[in-house]
Parts: sequence; C-alpha cells; structure tokens
Amino acid sequence: MTGTDPGADLRFYLKDARDAVLLKLEGLSEYDVRRPLTPTGTNLLGLVKHLTGAEAMYFGETFGRPFPDAPPLWVTGATKEPNADLWATPEESQEWIVGTYRRACAHADETIAALPLDAVGRVPFEPYPEIPLHRLIVHMIGETHRHAGHADIVRELIDGAVGLRGPDDNLPSEDGDWWAGHRERVERAARAARPTTARSPRPDEAG
Repeated sequence: MTGTDPGADLRFYLKDARDAVLLKLEGLSEYDVRRPLTPTGTNLLGLVKHLTGAEAMYFGETFGRPFPDAPPLWVTGATKEPNADLWATPEESQEWIVGTYRRACAHADETIAALPLDAVGRVPFEPYPEIPLHRLIVHMIGETHRHAGHADIVRELIDGAVGLRGPDDNLPSEDGDWWAGHRERVERAARAARPTTARSPRPDEAG
C-alpha cells in the first residue's frame, strides 16, 4: 500500500479482506466449515461460496468478462432457491469452493488491472444502473469485510479460534480465566443497564 496510488490502496484492502475470510477456514473439517451456527444458517463455506459469486459478477459479467464457474447469486434471480449461494452441498468440497473463490478473485484482479478506475460497467440485474469500477471495488471491500466479521464469530463458536490475521492477533494476550472473567463483567454491565419497571405502591402505601 503506497498511500499515493488510490488503485493500489483499493487492491490492498480488497486482498486483506479476502485473506481474512479464508483464514477462518484453516484447519477445519468438511463438517465444521459447513456447520450452521446461527438461526439463519450462517456457515463458513457458504460465506466463501457467496463471495465467489459476488467477485465473479461484479468484476466479470459486469464488465463483459464472464467467469463461468462461479455459483449464481440468488438475489439476482439467477436461482429460484433462496440462499442457494450461502451453503455448500455435500458434493461441493471445501477444496473446490475455496479453489473456485481464489480463481474468481484472480479473474477479478485481472479486470481491475486492465481497466481504469473510472471504467463503467453494468451490474446484470435490476435496479442497478451503470457503475464505475472504483465504486464496485469499494463495495466489494465492504461486503467481504462484512462477511469476514460473520466468519470471525462463526469460527469462534466452532472451536474458540480468534484473531484478525492469526491466532489471538489483535486481541489481549490473556488466559481462559481472564476471558471468562471479562465475559462475566460484560454480562453484569448489560444486566445493570436494563431499565427497571417502577413498582406500583401497595394499598397500605397509597396516599
């Protein structure tokens, strides 16, 4: 990252977001990367599958450079099944989805390198108008980091692994007892902040 080249800055932060997502899958089994850990089914491999489709659409089809291997995004109307791109079937291995994501990102990087930031593309579904490349890169950075945040929480729920770029990175270096105490302190603060309901006076206390 140079600080003087806007294109280089955008590419740096997009790569940083992609790396953060993939880090959260490292060392996990086929089952664990697929486990739905929220009521809406959020899972690690599904997040990568979804991002694959987004990279392919925004930097492929939008600029006339289709990437045919990417899963279609259900929000575009390309599939009738809601959330079809947010979970992996048994036949879609972790290796295949991660590999396809890496190839979609490489294809996207080729588009970004080949075009000026003010190049205009057309997102292939309504109601989006023509959009310049720089805005789509900013959007993809935001979307990928948003899903990296989802992945942070899901991975912690799976096996307790945390960190921005590696084990415990960007977190206090404390032991399990400290973290248990910290969590309890946060819980006590949450309970103390709850509004209290005013008690109605007993008949013998009334005016």
